[in-house]
Amino acid sequence: MRLNLSDSELELLFKMKIKSIFILIFLTFFTFSVKAEIAYIDINLILKSSKVGKFLNDHIANKQLEYKDMYTNIENDLRNKEKSLIAQQNILNKEDFENKLKILTKEVQKYRSDKQSSYDNLKQFKIDNTKKILKILNPIITKFVDSNSISIVIPKKNIIVGQKNLDITEQIIALLDDNVEKLKF
Repeated sequence: MRLNLSDSELELLFKMKIKSIFILIFLTFFTFSVKAEIAYIDINLILKSSKVGKFLNDHIANKQLEYKDMYTNIENDLRNKEKSLIAQQNILNKEDFENKLKILTKEVQKYRSDKQSSYDNLKQFKIDNTKKILKILNPIITKFVDSNSISIVIPKKNIIVGQKNLDITEQIIALLDDNVEKLKF
């Protein structure tokens, strides 16, 4: 089957073929003339394994444990108050019982609000201090990349398979540990 094309359509098709060949030759030449050094890095491992990362994670874990103990004690007190109030339900007149119930309900609401606020503040504390670590980490990575002629650094979470020798995480952890061990809170 033969297509019936006009002269202008044939000319356009010919120009497109020439452009495609030119682009293919250019890309091939460019690829062989420029060698890009690529590396990858595991930021999560740095935040867990570096001295400053461990310091932050330990601090947060201690705060979580402290909050857990404190709020467990408050919760137990509230349960005891509830049991006591239920035991007094038949003894107290209806008005006194409802007043004590309102007071207990307000205490429970305050407990929930305080607990949520504490954990939200801790979460924000972790985010803020992780940003501080990343701010310290950025010039370290930049200096390492410049001194080792690396063109591109890709996060490890975006890599499916990669050669182990392209992973610069351990070198960056060592450099970070040399620069900072603790954060000031």
